[in-house]
Order: sequence, then structure tokens, then C-alpha cells
Amino acid sequence: MNTGPVIEVTAVSKDYHGLRPLRIEKLTLEERDLVAILGLDQPMAETLVNLVTGATLPDRGEVTLFGRPTTAINDSTEWLSVVDRFGIVSERAVLLDALSVIQNLAIPFTLDIDPLPGDVRERAVLLAREGGLPEIDWLRSVSELEAGGRIRIRLARALALDPNVLLLEHANAGLPADAATVLGADVRRIASNRGCALVALTAAPEFAVAVSPRVLLLDAASGRLSERRRNWSLFRRGE
Repeated sequence: MNTGPVIEVTAVSKDYHGLRPLRIEKLTLEERDLVAILGLDQPMAETLVNLVTGATLPDRGEVTLFGRPTTAINDSTEWLSVVDRFGIVSERAVLLDALSVIQNLAIPFTLDIDPLPGDVRERAVLLAREGGLPEIDWLRSVSELEAGGRIRIRLARALALDPNVLLLEHANAGLPADAATVLGADVRRIASNRGCALVALTAAPEFAVAVSPRVLLLDAASGRLSERRRNWSLFRRGE
């Protein structure tokens, strides 16, 4: 059983064909830690998520997951066993628009979704409730939902396999500030209740403060992460 950090990123650089490589000088996440990171745009956030799940390797530096460097992952079977420990909330997570909310939430458990087995439906319903999806939406097709509903489906589905770490990749994108703040508070409560760690990558200070008690700001040039605790109003005016 791993007793060290669940994620450790050290002196990492990764070229993603942006203006400069993604650089992270040091990021350590212990079990149950919650952290929000500001200063990464969408392509940078995607690159970091890929690095911390072992989907890609750094050009320089080291990423360690659950006590093991990602360079030591030998094959796809081993990698999938690592990825299953993460719940990723991202627009890149495909939703099946023609299917209902409950059917989409059942997919992590079965592909036999019409009709849904009773036990699988119960599990999907529990996820829908935990993710904050109102019962009136459960049987609606995903195509009928607005951005907030789609985000909450992705959140609920990310919880399906009881992850050790939740990764939010600009999860609040497209939401008005008040809805994003509510989402952040809900995610923070869920992570705390489940006892899982959380990394939220966002461009919105209000969401960052809602989702985590610890907020870091990335200096893209150096890769340093500095803690932000005060003067949020000043920071927002500079956004």
C-alpha cells in the first residue's frame, strides 16, 4: 500500500507545441489533498493531465504516481491499472448524446444499457445524485442538457470507479460565475466525503477558491507554483 505522495512532479518540462514548453518545478499531492491551480490555459491543462496520468512522458524531469515513476510503466495493461485510480472531469470525456443521463452513467459498469440491469441502474442513480443531477433530468437525453448538466454528468461518471484522485481540467468552462462557484463547492464536498485527493486546473479564481482551500498560481516561464491566499479582487481585475 502506497504511503507517500499520490502525485509528485519534479523539474518537469514538456513541449506541447505552444509558445513555450509546459514547466512544473515542483508539485506534490498527498492523499486527501485538495489543490486548485491557476495559470494553465486549456492546452497546458490537457498536457499536465496527460503527464500526471502517465498518458505521456515528460521531456525532462520526473512524474511519480503512487510511489512509482511513470517511466517504469511497462505496458498498456499496467497503465490502465494506474489510470483507473484517477477520475477525470474534462470536455475530452465523450458523452453519448442520444442516450439518457442514467445510461451514460451506467457505461463504466456495463455496455448492456437497453434495458439497464436493475443493480447497474441503482449504481447510476447514486452517481447522478452525488453529482448533483436533478431527478427530472435522469431520463432525458444528454443532447437536451445545457453546459452545467453535461459537466455534472462528467463529474458523476468520473466518480464511478472510486478514484484515489479527481482531476478537473477546466471543468467550469462555459459556466457563469455563480454556477461555477456552486459546482466548485459541490466538488470539494464530494472529494472530502470520499477521502480522495483533488487537482483542479482552472482559469477562474472564484472557482479555485470554492473547490479547494489551497490555490496555487503557475508562473509559466519558470514553472514555479506559488500559493495565493489574499488580494483575490486585485487578481481578478488583472484577468
